[in-house]
Amino acid sequence: MKLAVVGLGLIGGSIALDLKAAGFVKEVMGVDDNAAHQEQARILNLVDRITDLKTACAEADIIVLAVPVNHISILLPPVLDSISDHATVTDVGSTKLKIAESVKKHTKRKRFVASHPMAGTEHSGPSAAHVGLFKGRAAVICDADESDPDCVKIIEALYGALQMRLISMKSAEHDLHAAYVSHLSHISSFVLANTVLDKEKDADAIFNLASGGFESTVRLAKSSPSMWAPIFEQNQTYITEALGAYIDRLKLFHESLTAQNFNQTKKYMEQSNEIKRVLSELGNAGGKNAKK
Repeated sequence: MKLAVVGLGLIGGSIALDLKAAGFVKEVMGVDDNAAHQEQARILNLVDRITDLKTACAEADIIVLAVPVNHISILLPPVLDSISDHATVTDVGSTKLKIAESVKKHTKRKRFVASHPMAGTEHSGPSAAHVGLFKGRAAVICDADESDPDCVKIIEALYGALQMRLISMKSAEHDLHAAYVSHLSHISSFVLANTVLDKEKDADAIFNLASGGFESTVRLAKSSPSMWAPIFEQNQTYITEALGAYIDRLKLFHESLTAQNFNQTKKYMEQSNEIKRVLSELGNAGGKNAKK
């Protein structure tokens, strides 16, 4: 099989590397409008060759759209227009509902499988790509009943080659859950970084006092705004809901400290420790909704 990866950043580049290493595809074509990214991809051997989108659509058996979510919604309809009848298209966007809606009435909708590999780092670009990024992580396949069964099987096999565990859900369900477990954590990191930078103008003091806890919490603030701004825009409804619940919890914590109700503050922390048990159980079970 021939694979085309559109967008040669962290996710697209890592998919190309891993699938080549696994022998899942015979050839990997790379598509990227950024000339610097094209050159880096060549130097790093992320793909076998760089080509244009038209050629990729004509030749590839599998096309993976690994560009920012707003560009996926724009690219997906013309990509489906251009593919052969046997080709399968998927995306790796962090939102799903808007993307699914962009091709809801497309004549080749069934050749598209909406998916989201839940993996990544705060780094971006071709140089951030590496083997093993996806191993053991969850891959969400959305609206499988709206895709041809052979396409679903191919994308399931693709994520199997990446050694990911499969989860199936509807697009709206995905976006709701992603708002809480992924998007909210990035917002928290962005806000924490800005709060510290606004208050502490002495950069040396920040770095001298920063410990592992601060670094791990603020790590996501180094993520690419050009990638995350469209995610927040496309998932605005669910993120607003999640952020509202988060702000309410912050207010409760703030009120307990202001009232010097330190027993209540401790109680909030004890309640949060429950997350250790939940994550441990999910890890041992391989994910509550993982496909067997």
